[in-house]
Order: sequence, then C-alpha cells, then structure tokens
Amino acid sequence: MTNIILSGALGRMGSAVTAAAAERGDVTITAGIDPMGGAADYPLYASPAAIPADCAADAIIDFSHHTALPALLDFAIARGLPVVVATTGHDESELSAMREAAKKIPVFYSRNMSLGINLLIELCRRAAATLGTGFDVEIIERHHNRKLDAPSGTALMLADAIAEVREDSEYVYDRHTVRRQRDPHEIGIHAVRGGTIVGEHEVMFAGRDEVVTLSHSAASREVFATGALAAAVWLPGKTAGMYAMQDMVAEM
Repeated sequence: MTNIILSGALGRMGSAVTAAAAERGDVTITAGIDPMGGAADYPLYASPAAIPADCAADAIIDFSHHTALPALLDFAIARGLPVVVATTGHDESELSAMREAAKKIPVFYSRNMSLGINLLIELCRRAAATLGTGFDVEIIERHHNRKLDAPSGTALMLADAIAEVREDSEYVYDRHTVRRQRDPHEIGIHAVRGGTIVGEHEVMFAGRDEVVTLSHSAASREVFATGALAAAVWLPGKTAGMYAMQDMVAEM
C-alpha cells in the first residue's frame, strides 16, 4: 500500500486524484493540503508545515499552484519523501528549486501525466526527424476557460521534442505584430481557451501538397490523475534525481 499526501486536494485535479485513488486497491491518501480549507475523506491541512510528523506517507502528489512548490519541496526534503510534480506554469526559479531538490530526493516531473500524450511526444519527435525542415510545424492546444497558463506545458513539451531534432528552431507565439513570410525554422504555438475543454493538442506538419497531423484529446481529467497515481506508486525507493514519464514507461 502506498500512502500519499495530496497537495491541491480540493482543486479540480485534486478531486480527480481522490476519485481515482478510491478505485485503486494499492493507494491511500493519508493527508491533503489546501489553503482554502474544506471537507475531504482524509485530514486536510492549510500548508505542508501543518501536517503532523506521524502522518504516514510514501510520496507526495502536487496538483496545486506552481507558486506553492518551494514550500512543498522544503517539506519533502525534511521528511525524505519523493514528490510527483504534476503542476504546470513554473518559472525558472521554481524549476531550479526542483532540480536542487532532486539532488536530495526523487522528483518526478511531467507537464502532462497522460500516457497517450507522452506517446504523442515520441511520435512528433520521429515525425520531425523524418520530415525535416521541408515541413512547417504548427502546434494548436485547446483548454477550458479557467486554465491560467498559455501556452500549455504540454504544448511546450511537444515543441521541445521537435526542437531536439530540428536545429535552430524558433518558437513563435504571435504573428499579428510582424508582417513577414514564415521562416522554415519556426514552430508556431497557439493557445485556445474556451468552455470546458479538458485538453486537446494538435501538431501539424505542413509540407508541399501534403499535411501530416498528429493529435491527442483528453475526455476527462481522469487520465492525468491515473498517471500521477501510477508515478506516486512507482517513485518510492528510487534514488535521488529527476524522473519523467519516459523513465516510468521504460520499466513497465
């Protein structure tokens, strides 16, 4: 049985993790963190520091806000607990804090916890290597109207994977201020926000007289919750360091 502390317990993703955990027989959420307060089927605390020392825990899942990460990492290091960071929108100082923490504890970081998305990333990498700069790349991501960051972390993951095999790639987020022809090294990234869209990502490789499109659509938040729980079960026992979805998939 893996005991989990859930940060962001009362948020949309926290609620999805709670529901998914209830359907599994190998995990238990022993404590939740949420500064807003409320009710849950497990003890809730306003901050990591408020969690009692005798709270059973094998791992932490973070689905809170990216600004809560530094305090959560301090808590994890003090308790010697691995952390699954599933939040997006981190700035460079927060990413640096994550890398520093990984010198002392296992840190699993993915800007998208879906297995399908991580397959899409690999397919985009292979497509970019095969098609080369003769194909223009455009990434379109669509999310609900309450999502705070744009473009999505997943769109950037897709762009980064393509940039690994296409040298001198340039990310272009907005073209309305510049009147010029498209440069073949551009990777266009576009964000759409509306309604209750859980998450859609489309990568278009547009060549001469042909277009190749790769896409992924999430029908519910359960796919991300399931991935985060799988990571929390997999991570305990690993040595200190940074881990990603590809590391877990490689051991499956």
